[in-house]
Order: sequence, then structure tokens, then C-alpha cells
Amino acid sequence: MKVVHLGVIEFSKADALMSKMQKQRIADEIEDTLLICEHPEVVTIGPKARNDGIQAPTGYLTVDVDRGGGLTWHGKGQIVIYPIVHWNQVDEANVSQIIHKLEEWIITALSEHKISATRDERMQGVWVDGHKVASIGLSFLRWVSRHGFTINVDTPAGRVENLAGCGMSPKTTTSLNALGHEVKEIELIASLLKKSEEVLGRNRN
Repeated sequence: MKVVHLGVIEFSKADALMSKMQKQRIADEIEDTLLICEHPEVVTIGPKARNDGIQAPTGYLTVDVDRGGGLTWHGKGQIVIYPIVHWNQVDEANVSQIIHKLEEWIITALSEHKISATRDERMQGVWVDGHKVASIGLSFLRWVSRHGFTINVDTPAGRVENLAGCGMSPKTTTSLNALGHEVKEIELIASLLKKSEEVLGRNRN
């Protein structure tokens, strides 16, 4: 599995790159690839939010996307990981199993920093101290994924907290730093990559 660090990149550029790479992965022109990046502030709106009439508050730049899920905030202090991966292992037979594996990956990485994280029956993602800190939303074509997940590490105060999506109230989603868990983005990325083979079952280049 190849790891590519994109740095700070506009969402639209990352979206175009994901689409191109998904087609390349389906054709076996590239190997499984993780895109790691950060976006300038934008709120992506998935089909569920659009169908439910859920919108971002005034003052947020928004863009419609085709991944699963509702509203997802992107911006400074957030890790974004897009797995362009062909999910073909025994324990990846359906979307629920793949989501579960990604949740486990995040939970395991957070445990490296003595942060106790869990799942929550209210919504897919990863939760710490009763708050959602990681969101997951994928889109599949022939079992190759694009889009992915976010982890809110040290986001600007109040920005992600102001969003309410998928039936959740504002302030349900927050960042690790706001909850008093101090960890640097680079350190958490290192933990994710360290645990990728153990949890995902894929070696990284």
C-alpha cells in the first residue's frame, strides 16, 4: 500500500485526483494507495443530508459530494485520509465490515496516545468522551473506495461544533484538543501508519 502526503489541498483538486485514481486502481494500473491531506475550510454535503434537508449554517463554504454520510467539516487541524483501496480480503465482504475496520484503525491509533476511543450506535465514526471526533464516508466502484475519513485533532474553536448532521445536535462533533487530549497531527498520522498492517492487513511502501 502506497502512502502519498498531499499537504494542504483544495477539496475539489483532491476529489478529482481520487476519481482518477479510483479508475486506475480498478484497472490495476496502481496499487492500493492512501492519500493523506488537509483541506482549506469547506463543508461537504452527502446524499443523506441533502435528502433530509440538512444544511450548513450561514458562513460556511459548502460542496455536494457522493460519499455516504451527511455533513462533514474540513479545515485546519484535521487529518483527512482517503483510501484508494481494493477491499478484497475475507473480512471485507460488505460496507459495514470495511467501515468497522477503519473505525478499529482509528481507535487503535488513538490508544497509542492513551486516548480511549469507541464506536457509538448513534452514528458510524469514532467517539471520545461522548463526542464524535472522527467521521467516515466512502464511495465504492467495483469494491474500490474513494473518499474516506477525517480525524479532528486541533480544529478552530466552534467551527466543527456548530454543525449538526444526521440527527445529531450541535457540539456533538468536536476535536481531540477541545476535549483536553493533546496530540499532534504528525504524531497521530505516524500511529495510523504504524498500525496499518496490523489492522488493515496491508503492508505499506
